[in-house]
Amino acid sequence: MLLSSFCTVEVATCLRATTVNEAARLMRERHVGDLVVVDDDGETRSPVGVITDRDIVVEALGKGLDTSRTRVEQLVRAPIVLAREDEDTTVALDRMRTNGVRRLPVVNARGHLVGIVTADDLIVGLAEAMHALTEVMKRERGHETRHRR
Repeated sequence: MLLSSFCTVEVATCLRATTVNEAARLMRERHVGDLVVVDDDGETRSPVGVITDRDIVVEALGKGLDTSRTRVEQLVRAPIVLAREDEDTTVALDRMRTNGVRRLPVVNARGHLVGIVTADDLIVGLAEAMHALTEVMKRERGHETRHRR
C-alpha cells in the first residue's frame, strides 16, 4: 500500500529558530508529541528535522538547557529521515527500523512537506487491513457453505 494512504496531512510544524518553550506550547495546543521543523519560504515547507516531546525532556530539560533561549534546531537529529508520498509502506517501515525513528515527514517529488507518518499510523492502518482480510476469510467460508451443499 502506498504511504500516502497512511500519512497525516495536517502536520504540526515550527521553524528552526523556534525556542524549545514555544515548541512545547505548540505541541500542547495541537495535542501532538512532535513537530516537523521546516524551512518555510511562504509558499513551500521543506522539512529539516523533527523535534519530539522526548527530545525536549531528555535533551533540553535533562541537560539543564535554558529552554526559553534554546532553539529547536539545536536538538533535531541530522540528517533528517524522510519518506516519499509515492513509496510503499514496507519501504517506510524498513527506513523507520533501520534509522530507529517512529516518525517520518512525508515529502512530494520536489521535497516539500505533504504529511507525516508515524509508527502508530502504520499500526492502525495495518490492523484495519488485517481486519479486512479476516472478513474476507469469514465471507469466503460462508459463501462456500451456501453454494456447495
